[in-house]
Amino acid sequence: MLKIDSVEKGLVIDHIQAGKGMEIYKYLNLDKLESSVAIIKNAKSNKLGKKDIIKVENEIDIDLTALGFIDPNITINIIENDKIANKINLQLPEEVTNIVKCKNPRCITSIEQEIQHVFKLTNKEDKTYRCIYCDTAYDGKY
Repeated sequence: MLKIDSVEKGLVIDHIQAGKGMEIYKYLNLDKLESSVAIIKNAKSNKLGKKDIIKVENEIDIDLTALGFIDPNITINIIENDKIANKINLQLPEEVTNIVKCKNPRCITSIEQEIQHVFKLTNKEDKTYRCIYCDTAYDGKY
C-alpha cells in the first residue's frame, strides 16, 4: 500500500478521472510552485474504480470553472490543521472563457487576436461546448 503524507494546510484535488491528473497538473502550472505537490495516479476508488489525486501543500488560487470544464466530478478539499475545512464539488460550467481556443480558422477569434475565446455548454449529457461566435464545437483538445 502506497502512503503519501497528509496535508496540514493546502488543497487536495480528489476524484480526478484516472489519467487526467497530469493534464490538470500542467494546466494549473503546479510545476512552478515552490510548495510540495503530490500526484497519485490510478488510486483505488469505490466510486470510480480508479482515480487520480493531487495534493498541494499551502493554499493556491485555482480556476474552479476551468477544473469543472476539464472534469466536473472533481472535488476540492481545502485543508487546515490536518482537517478538511471546506469541500467544493465541481460541475460543468455553463460558459468558459479563454480556457480553450476555437479551432475554426474563419472564426473572428482567429482573425482578431484581442477577442476572448468564449464557449457555451449546449449539451450537458455529452458535454458539448460551442464557440459563441461561429458555433464550432469544442473538439476535446486543449
